[in-house]
Amino acid sequence: MLWLLLQVLASCLWLGHSEVVKSFETSCPQFFFREAPPSEALEPQNPAWICQRYKNQYYFATLYDRKMRIPVYSAYIYQPGPGKRPKTWLVEPQLIGATYPKTMEKEWTLLNRYNVTLEKLSQSQAILHDYKNLTGLNRGHLNPNGHHDDYSSRMATFTLTNIVPQDEKLNGGAWNNYEQQTMIRRTQGCQTTYVIVGAVPGNNYIAKGRVNKPSHLWSAACCVVDNNYIKAWAVIAENDKNQVQLLTLGELEDTLTELYGRGQVSLFDSDCPRE
Repeated sequence: MLWLLLQVLASCLWLGHSEVVKSFETSCPQFFFREAPPSEALEPQNPAWICQRYKNQYYFATLYDRKMRIPVYSAYIYQPGPGKRPKTWLVEPQLIGATYPKTMEKEWTLLNRYNVTLEKLSQSQAILHDYKNLTGLNRGHLNPNGHHDDYSSRMATFTLTNIVPQDEKLNGGAWNNYEQQTMIRRTQGCQTTYVIVGAVPGNNYIAKGRVNKPSHLWSAACCVVDNNYIKAWAVIAENDKNQVQLLTLGELEDTLTELYGRGQVSLFDSDCPRE
């Protein structure tokens, strides 16, 4: 019995050091309000749970759709601050296999230091080439670098596992306005704000059918003001229009329940108000 317990403990410890993990609850629950990730209704056919690790530290959590080669959602704690926008793009080695590095790396590093072929890398996830020569679309962050206050946490958002093909006007317009202005206004008085940003798979693809173009982008926030007061809000946007619709958390969950069609969507623990 003791031996079994030790084995379980050892596996838990090992999980804590992994990148592609078995579950968020056991590996990086700190990015979710009350350590409760969203309901299984968001899980795709072929999911990967990624605790986003850069330079030996976890910065956020991403549920990744291996088939569509886009994130389902990224979850993080909102900590905005001034700083430089990184220019380097990274990929997730452990989507190739568990023997690869546990921290995000540049494509060049995997190809040259770990002898990974570009074909092998591209089978496991989106690569830089997928986002070349796009018309009317660009690389849209789910977890935006501007919501983080130091260079490493900003750098960590530049993994392609946190990126979707986003309408160019929306990304630079109404969505950016929500990220930069509405969020600052809405988070006044918040001690901690938990954010989940997601993408609903659509019927169109880029890169010769390799990477899905989402039909909608959405975001939800749960803000802890103090022990007695928690507030929430949400938005959704169609990924071909430059407009964002402000919703209650409950309204977004109901909308996503219809859009995903896999059962009732719940994004945060029940203590976060739906109204």
